[in-house]
This record gives sequence, C-alpha cells and structure tokens, in this order.
Amino acid sequence: MPNDEFQWIQQLTPDRHVQKHVIEGIGDDAAVFGTESGYYQLLCVDTMIENVHFKKKTMSPEDIGHKALAANISDIAAMGGIPVFYVVSIAVPSTWTDEELHGIYKGMSNIADTYQMDMIGGDTVSSPHELMVSITVYGKVEQDASLVRRNARPGDYVFLTSPTGRSAAGLELLLKKGRLSDFNDREKALIACHQRPIPHVQAGRAAAQTKARIALNDISDGLASEAFELAEASNVILELYKDQIPIAAELRLYSEKDCWNWILYGGEDFVLLGTVSPSDWPRLQEAMKQQSIETYWIGEVKEGSPHVMLTDQSHTKILQKSGYNHFRPT
Repeated sequence: MPNDEFQWIQQLTPDRHVQKHVIEGIGDDAAVFGTESGYYQLLCVDTMIENVHFKKKTMSPEDIGHKALAANISDIAAMGGIPVFYVVSIAVPSTWTDEELHGIYKGMSNIADTYQMDMIGGDTVSSPHELMVSITVYGKVEQDASLVRRNARPGDYVFLTSPTGRSAAGLELLLKKGRLSDFNDREKALIACHQRPIPHVQAGRAAAQTKARIALNDISDGLASEAFELAEASNVILELYKDQIPIAAELRLYSEKDCWNWILYGGEDFVLLGTVSPSDWPRLQEAMKQQSIETYWIGEVKEGSPHVMLTDQSHTKILQKSGYNHFRPT
C-alpha cells in the first residue's frame, strides 16, 4: 500500500481534463464543475469489496478497476444518460502493493477514456482487512428523456439488448480454475464478459433519443431480479417467453440447467432490460439498428400485482426474485 497519501494523490492527479465543464478537479477541497441547460443531472454510486465482489484469484487489478467503474457507467446507461465525471474512494490493506493499486486506477482510466470521462476527486484510506473501491459517477440526460423503472404499462413489450448469463459462466470458470489457467477461446470469451463487461451506453442513448415512454434497467443482479424491479416499480406483471430469450452461443455447450440458471440469475452482464409500447417498438428497433445494436423482444407486460412469469409453450411458472443480494443469507 502507499507510504504517503499526498504523494499518492499527486501521482493520480490527471494532467488534463476531457470535459470542458471542469473548473477545479483533484487538488482542492472539492471539485468544481459547471452544468448544461436542457439536461438533468444523474448521480450514482457503487462499491466493490474484496472477497465479496471479487477475488485476486478471479480478477487482475486492471479488471477490478474496469469493472468497478463499468458498474456505475451501466447505471447511467440505464437512465439513457451520458457518463461525465467520476470520484473514487479506496480503502487499502497492507496486502496490496503500489503496483497493484496503479493497475486498478489504470483499469478505471482505460474505460473512462472510452466514454470521455474525467476523474475529479476521491479519497484514499487504509483498511485493516480487505480492499474496498467505491466510485461515484456523475452523468447527464436530456430533460425530455424519461427511461425510469416506473414507466411500464400493461400491453407494453419487454425487450433485452443482449444475451445474459455469460458473466456468471465466466465467473464459474474462474472460481474452478483461477485466472492464470489455460482456457480455450470459448472460455476466454466468457471470462472476458465477467472481468471486462461493457456497459450498454449506446443502447441507452438510442432509447433516450426516441423520446418514447420506456422503462429501463441494467442487468447487474440477474434477469429475474431486474425484471422484478421493473414490475414492482410499475405495479405490473412481466411475462417472459422462454423461447424468445436469447441464448449466447458460448453457453450452448453447457447443460440446460446451468445455462438457464446463469441466464436468469447470474447477473453482472450490464446489458439493458426494458419495456416499450407496441406502437413505439419499431421506432426503438430502428434507433438501435442505427447503432448496430440487436434488440430482442422477450415478453409482455400484463396487469396485476407485481411479479415475473416465465412461459415455456403451455407451461407458466413464477420466477423467484433471485439474483445477487448482499443481505440474503447464503
């Protein structure tokens, strides 16, 4: 861990800012930035803790940095927003070296560059046990865009922006063999989905720019869990049709039980799940197509007390509100 907090901060201070609205970044008591008219401001925070969200066995330092920031960027994407700034708080135990910590910040910096984001502050403290990384992201979205979870209405279509389950399958491979083992190409693709997930910012932006009434959520805790969040926020039923839910090619070689467990309950795919009215569905598809994004129709919204159903031909079952949950006993 760093020997001197102030030297460490100086090393992390960016030599430039991408966003023109930064007035004062790292180096003062607080960051100062301007805002733009015509936009609402978005703010989200996400925390990753060693041995809860990641292990050295499964993630390199750069992977950890990438994923910690990607989780927040994905939340901005689910609001149809543009990620702009981020602030990092990190608690460091003595078991982590300076080189490893620089790797974490490099992972964050690399994905931040992809979205033209600036790091404008943070905090560094010591930790008696595990590493903790907490990131707050600031974003923006046009004031006439509305992609909140409560927007679903009976009769709406349910859609997905990519197959789910690959991250969970990748994690299982890493837990079994460790990240330094030899993997075939299919396994490497699954591992990449877990270690370096790609937030669906372009999909969120395309949805926002349709100006349609869309309910949107990102798949962080699993398809079933995120569908429940939409159902509860909108006080509706989501019926998902099993034969319409996409299955990634990399998953088809695994057992059907494992495959569907990962698809429904795996989480950390960071793709988008949403609802849209049938009349706006063609417009949404076209907006996604222009960004080379494939959109999957996977179900419908029904009237009734909030829950999620999975229909397979003539058989329907209620999906449990399962997925990753920090406070559920294991």
